[in-house]
Amino acid sequence: MILRLNEHPQEAVAVLDSSGDSLKYGELLAFSEELAGLLPHRSLLFFLTENNAGGVAWGIGSINAGHVPLLLNAHIEDGLFQNLFDIYRPPYLCVPSSLAAKWQYEVVTERYGYTLLRTGQPVCALYEELSHLLPTSGSTGSPKLVRHKYENIEAAALNISTFFELTAKERPLLVLPLYYTMGLSVVFSHLYVGATVLITGLSMTDKAFWNFMKEQRATSFTGVPYSFEILNLMRFFRMDLPDLTLLTQGGGKMPRPLNLKFAEYCRDHGKRWIATYGQSEGTARMAYLPPEFAISKCGSIGRAVPNAELSLVDSDGKVIDTPNTEGEMCYRGKNVTLGYARQREDLMLGDERHGFMHTGDLAYRDEDGCYYIVGRMGRFLKLFGMRIGLDECEQIIKAKYPIECACVGTDAKMTVYITDPQFAVLVKERLVDKTKLVASAFEVKVVDAIPKNEAGKVLYSKLTV
Repeated sequence: MILRLNEHPQEAVAVLDSSGDSLKYGELLAFSEELAGLLPHRSLLFFLTENNAGGVAWGIGSINAGHVPLLLNAHIEDGLFQNLFDIYRPPYLCVPSSLAAKWQYEVVTERYGYTLLRTGQPVCALYEELSHLLPTSGSTGSPKLVRHKYENIEAAALNISTFFELTAKERPLLVLPLYYTMGLSVVFSHLYVGATVLITGLSMTDKAFWNFMKEQRATSFTGVPYSFEILNLMRFFRMDLPDLTLLTQGGGKMPRPLNLKFAEYCRDHGKRWIATYGQSEGTARMAYLPPEFAISKCGSIGRAVPNAELSLVDSDGKVIDTPNTEGEMCYRGKNVTLGYARQREDLMLGDERHGFMHTGDLAYRDEDGCYYIVGRMGRFLKLFGMRIGLDECEQIIKAKYPIECACVGTDAKMTVYITDPQFAVLVKERLVDKTKLVASAFEVKVVDAIPKNEAGKVLYSKLTV
């Protein structure tokens, strides 16, 4: 039994979506038992989910039943889906019933707006602790999957519910996708305390979205930087939202001016602003900045979540003890996942990380023990003999000009993509001034939009150098 589902009042509502569909804790538990008997023991299934009550029912229900779902976007591109299907050959496929006719497979059952199909693929052996799978990239169709175990779910739920101080009275508004690690973590942590998750697939620019949020008295909102950019454009700061007491951000570094704007808004309106850091490999949240530091340490990811530990190592793998010294950030905790899968046979692999992982992020720690991300390992160029951080250059540009940008390149030249042609010359001059390199080291290209995935992260692979 995961997330203490059997300990909560069974008549309490676990999930309510913007279409009006709901799911009680007792119904979720009963559906888990139904799924346990409906499929062969420990079955692999591809679950194409939307953000609704049925998505939670099938996602959590299948995991609780002992099956292993790969959570995917219900509207994934056909080519990307087929690539994953050919590699992993799942015996079962669960899709929204409205899309079921697309696949010519045998129907097993239809429940909560989803249809379970039998694909005819043979069963496969699965590692006994494997709980579910998440893609590392929803946009490239990479076969590389993150392998989670049951202990990761419990640890993440406990950690997150502890530092957010969650209770059964919470009513979080979930707009992030269920197939995205942070969206799923919202479900884990709130079901763990017996709360009611308000879930929607509505656009944040849709009036119905705001009606749902207000009518259902949402108490918290979790978003990625792009989510808060939209809120800023939607005149969020003028809205009357007395029930909303917690705003949380993750999914990448947020522009400092916007971060500060939300932090100050929360301070002035009696709400909490908590910035977090995490990766799918760490079952979402791995660090958080306590709300009392939201302004004084704006831009910091804070400290490790409860029951976990952050550290820094140098290029030789030695632990860095001194403050304000850059190194690769490492993480230790029970929410560290098993490792990756790249082919069907890898689903039998055991724990390759044993609770410890290198994050791939460069960071430093201040005198108070708060961490600051500097950039990604490998997101560096050596231009004219100088080591230049691509992430740092993006921050230099965004701090000066109100534009989107993305930096890529080789050791011969940095290419800067922006969306507003009037800043092209200014951006190059800014980088020349800050890096002290010659202008020929930089090329500025203007595009209609910076390519991003569903979570708002820049898709650097789609930008040519």
